[in-house]
Parts: sequence; C-alpha cells; structure tokens
Amino acid sequence: MTVDTTRIAAGDLAALLGSRLCHDLVSPLGAIGNGVELLEMSPDFPDIAQSPEMRLIAEAVAAARSRIQGYRMAFGMASGDQRVPRAELSRLLDGVAAQGRLKITLDAEGDFARTEIRLVMLALMCLETAMPWGGRVIVLRNAPGWRLVAECDRARVDADLWAWLDGGAARTPTASEVHFAMLAEAARSAGKRLTHEFDDKGGEISF
Repeated sequence: MTVDTTRIAAGDLAALLGSRLCHDLVSPLGAIGNGVELLEMSPDFPDIAQSPEMRLIAEAVAAARSRIQGYRMAFGMASGDQRVPRAELSRLLDGVAAQGRLKITLDAEGDFARTEIRLVMLALMCLETAMPWGGRVIVLRNAPGWRLVAECDRARVDADLWAWLDGGAARTPTASEVHFAMLAEAARSAGKRLTHEFDDKGGEISF
C-alpha cells in the first residue's frame, strides 16, 4: 500500500493557516509599534508621548500584539518537542487578562510542552466565553496534567458548546465559539482526556 505523503490532515492544515495569519499580522503591528516609539523619542514632537492620542495608539498596538500572540499559541502549529518557558506563558496570560475581564493567576514552574500550552490557551478561551462579566482563574499544573479553576459571580453556560468537550456536537459553533471544538480536537490529538464542570458560580477544566 502506498501512503500519500502529499496530503495534510485537516487539523494540521488549519493550524498551519493559523500560524501563517498570525505571523503575517505580527510584522506590521511591530512596525507600527516601532514607529510610535520613534515619534515619542523625536525632538520634533515634544511631549507627544504624553498626548492621549499617542497613548491610545500605543495601548491599542500592544493589545493587538498580545492578542495575536495568544491566538498563535492556541490556533497555530504545535509539536511535542517544542517547549514554552514559564515567563512566556505568564506573558500570554497577562495579555489575556489585559484584554478582558478575567484575573488570571499562574501556579506552575518549569518549562512546558507547547502542545500543553495550546490546550491551556484554548481552555482559557472557553472559560472566558462562559464568564463574559468577568471572574478569576487559577492555572495550575499538577503533574502530569493541568487544571484551570474559575470563580465568578455570574456566568453564561451554553450546554451545547460544552458538549464538544465530551466528544459531542450538539451544534456547530460560531466563529467566536470555535475554541470549544478546537480544544476537543487538540486534546484528542495530544492524547489528553478532558474533564470539566461549570455552573453559575464557576467551575474548572482539567486535562
């Protein structure tokens, strides 16, 4: 039997596309950020760094870069031999917290497999969807697995979406909900078993 090595699995193809899009978006954002820094240092524009307009631009660029870096980790290509240091994971989580209403605490040491951090980021997106009014999340590494424990005062739980984490497919997720299906697929590919529970006061995702 001849194996067709020219074909790429659908999941890998989607991850490659995600990596490409994030890579191509980061470069122009970096150029804009560098341009802002040059303007702030230029003697031709005194005090421009303190202007509300420049602060707004700088903050928007930083936020966009953080968000894209998170997307790259969650939706991009990841192989088992790639490692992510704790400092990088901390920056990714800080970026998520800065963009939303979650307060995130990291309780983990060492460096980690990128395939695992991909699951962490996707799981965090699922929790963020369930807590649109904000909440608190602790990201814990309990070898050999991870737990993301969430608390909130108010939640919005869509059972059809969470069914994806059990291997079900009650309905097709929208573009803003695709991380539920992606988490299920990424966990299956990594050989991880997902467990979860969530109610109107919080819950957790473990793998």
